[in-house]
Amino acid sequence: MKILTEEIALGQNQTIKIPVGQLPSGNLINIYTHVFRASEPGPTILILGGVHGDEINGMEIVRQAIQSDMLNQLVRGTVIAIPVLNVYGFINFSREVPDGKDVNRSFPGTKTGSLAARVAFGIHKHILPLVDVGLDFHTGGRNNYNYPQIRYTEGDEAAAELARVFGAPVSISYKSIRKSLRRVARDKHQVPLLVFEGGEAQRYDGLSIQHGLAGIRRVLQHHEMLDEPFQAEKGLYFDHSSWVRAPRGGLFQWMKSSGSWVKRGEPLGFISDPQGIKDSRFIHARADAFMIAHNNTPVVSMGDALFHLAYNLEA
Repeated sequence: MKILTEEIALGQNQTIKIPVGQLPSGNLINIYTHVFRASEPGPTILILGGVHGDEINGMEIVRQAIQSDMLNQLVRGTVIAIPVLNVYGFINFSREVPDGKDVNRSFPGTKTGSLAARVAFGIHKHILPLVDVGLDFHTGGRNNYNYPQIRYTEGDEAAAELARVFGAPVSISYKSIRKSLRRVARDKHQVPLLVFEGGEAQRYDGLSIQHGLAGIRRVLQHHEMLDEPFQAEKGLYFDHSSWVRAPRGGLFQWMKSSGSWVKRGEPLGFISDPQGIKDSRFIHARADAFMIAHNNTPVVSMGDALFHLAYNLEA
């Protein structure tokens, strides 16, 4: 295996720096890429965190995988582990790079483009051509808590099977977004890639970290890359989801949180008038569903996303 000018032989572990830019101070920005190779050939699996710079749980899952004994115990195949892809966003406590662009809307990128395009190009050019399977670890947005879940591409049977192997508590099929890593991995590299979501930006969530690490282990077991038996984990599977949004602005309190089953018409939370003039407005579930995300912010505007509900469209 060769990344940039570095050759990594079977049975060898190595950390490679992929240069993607430079700060105004002159400091170089590199993507630290950890390669673990067993002595026997086999599939190559990418585990990736930090596509968005404020999504700490995804980074922590990959970091713990690197520092545990798991990846040092491979009996065949290769794991490429990148804990922090968007270094710019990470050092600025930001989802995006400094010019406001989203790395996950910038693939395949270009080597002479914007900061986000250069970061995306580094993965597209040097990593994805080597990969058979991808696991991309994310965290919920600012103030939005995501129950641990896998998102896979609708109609992609290889990705659907991989989601079953990963065994997250919840798995949902979505259409892939234009210029996203998931779209480019499938269309340009024929790589099935799962997106894991768990927790809330800038906050650790032990449940999400636990499920992320367990999913990595199951994927390695399934591909016979660890000398351990594979044990399937049964989760919930949905083909549709929708957000319940704030009907007015005010002070928001939820009554049901992520990981809960809800019934049609059931109150989920309420919005109060900060001036104490109007009565509180309750928000109700529009369908029988499973709650996969909720908003933790106490102050909302009309139209803000409050609850994310998953269900099967036929049901």
